[in-house]
Amino acid sequence: MRRCLGILSVLFVLCGLAVPPVGGQSTPRIVGDVVPGADWQQTSPESEGYSSRQLEAMRGWLKTQATGSMMVIVGGRVIFSYGDVTHTSKVASARKSVLGMLYGKYVINGKIDASKTVKELGLDDKVPFLPMEEKATLEQLMASRSGIYIPTGNEDQRRLLPQRGSEYPGTNYFYNNWDFDAVGVAFEKATGLGIYDALQTDLAAPLGMQDYMISKQKKIFSPESLHPEYAMYLSTRDMARLGLLMLDYGMWNGKQVMSGDWVRYMTTLVTPFREMHPTGFQNAGEPERWGYGLLWWVWDQPGFVGGVYTGFMQGAYSAMGTGGTFITVLPAKDMVVVHQVDIDKDYRASVSPSSYIAILSMIANANCMDDCK
Repeated sequence: MRRCLGILSVLFVLCGLAVPPVGGQSTPRIVGDVVPGADWQQTSPESEGYSSRQLEAMRGWLKTQATGSMMVIVGGRVIFSYGDVTHTSKVASARKSVLGMLYGKYVINGKIDASKTVKELGLDDKVPFLPMEEKATLEQLMASRSGIYIPTGNEDQRRLLPQRGSEYPGTNYFYNNWDFDAVGVAFEKATGLGIYDALQTDLAAPLGMQDYMISKQKKIFSPESLHPEYAMYLSTRDMARLGLLMLDYGMWNGKQVMSGDWVRYMTTLVTPFREMHPTGFQNAGEPERWGYGLLWWVWDQPGFVGGVYTGFMQGAYSAMGTGGTFITVLPAKDMVVVHQVDIDKDYRASVSPSSYIAILSMIANANCMDDCK
């Protein structure tokens, strides 16, 4: 099993990655790429090597789905938009990846020590920790490998929850909301900031997010746990800004808003697809091949050295939310794809992960390169 959890510098050594330059600086994207100002810049798909005709065919297919809105950004400009991208709705588990982005500043400046245990962080819950659970670290919570199997009110997860004390911290992946909700509590305890306030000052303001409002955000409490779900309500066009910041390794309009080291850290594969616990959230027969990093899903496929071949999904990573909210970053194509389903309007609405992979495949197949007509 691949275990690459540890302090930041150790992670890159153990995982065989090139250590990024100190201070989070990283190689900029293609010359000419832009970031949005007051609004997004639009451009023709053909100017970026994609076929308008084929993307419009995809639009027809989206109308048969529960897709509420969607954007495709290449080189910092919008080449495709669908639905009302200004509409704000609950992003479900995509919140976890956004929280991961907030963590970077405070881990890098030393305010948060990700090696501290749940006991040291004061994350005790209504039920006491088992002795072995007390040793789980913040990093392991972020990787969903804490071994703490306390229910949170999510019935789908409860049915599959392993027995408490059955797995030592760090040895087993299980997607349990207790880990993620505790990560939210740990952030507020360590920084003294509310998550929604930090999102406003650290990301929404510097990125010029157009629709983010603290008043729309709310925590959801469960009778089973002291740690609430820090629900987030975001628009598609604002999530696209978050995706573009990740694609640019934390750079925004010439300023390092978030450490590039931290972007690489979160999006390094920790739990490969083949080692995922059979929780029902992954099906080996499906076309998606997502493993898990720290609070971000990471595409798990072999890399090709020396630039011999770069597949459309190579190096990809994604935030994902129940129902079909995705913020997918595709570095190989200098692309961000954001897809949202309005689960506030209809909690049963859903675009499945395999359907979303089909959408990404349609985008990939619309690539006409120098032969666009």
